Amino acid sequence: MYKQVIAIRTDLEMSPGKMAAQCAHASVSSLDGVNKKIIVSWKKEGQKKVVVQARNEKELFELKARCSKLKIPCSLVIDAGLTELIPGTATALAIGPEKEEKINKITGSLPLLK
Repeated sequence: MYKQVIAIRTDLEMSPGKMAAQCAHASVSSLDGVNKKIIVSWKKEGQKKVVVQARNEKELFELKARCSKLKIPCSLVIDAGLTELIPGTATALAIGPEKEEKINKITGSLPLLK
């Protein structure tokens, strides 16, 4: 099975709406780097998405580096600064969709967003 994981920074204290928008940006942008066959399979399986907490910018960039090392598609969202945040703030990272086992190696220990 395939899934996508979105890591969102919790140290920024974004409003729920801002967090939702950043997750959506990440999810859609991540698809650009994914094999089309994987996207088709993921959609047929229900487009599983899991949102987890990233404690800070450092953790977000560490996750991105681990994705690069394992050749897992990902997309980092850098905010434009039009509403709540300073321009250039890294807010979220979408990983995949990819095989669950591969993504779990990177994000399996992160807490779910509450």
